[in-house]
Amino acid sequence: MMPCMAVYTPGQVVEETGFSLDTLRYYERIGLLGNVGRNSAGQRRFTDGDVGWLGMIRCLRDTGMPIAEMLRFAELTRAGDHTIPERIRLLEAHDRQVEEQVADLRHKQGAIQRKIDYYKDHVIVPEAI
Repeated sequence: MMPCMAVYTPGQVVEETGFSLDTLRYYERIGLLGNVGRNSAGQRRFTDGDVGWLGMIRCLRDTGMPIAEMLRFAELTRAGDHTIPERIRLLEAHDRQVEEQVADLRHKQGAIQRKIDYYKDHVIVPEAI
């Protein structure tokens, strides 16, 4: 007996990933998302693998990876395990950029917190009514 594989409608994938239908279509058109299967009526049906891949794409996008680099990562992934060392290098470079972004945000957060402390120490705030 063959195992039952979960399939998802585009609407379910939108709900699961937070990507819009337009973004899903765009990602499929440019090759970031592999060929999505279709049912007998021609409607897209996504697999667990598609949803998992979109989760990775969401992570990369949300951390600022450019589309060109995401496409390169997708190409390498589809090419097979012999590309793992190159994928590691690509992800390590991105991880360094994320670390720099976090450090920059922490620095800016410090400035915001100092301004809050300044206002708390120098401005009389009326009591809440």
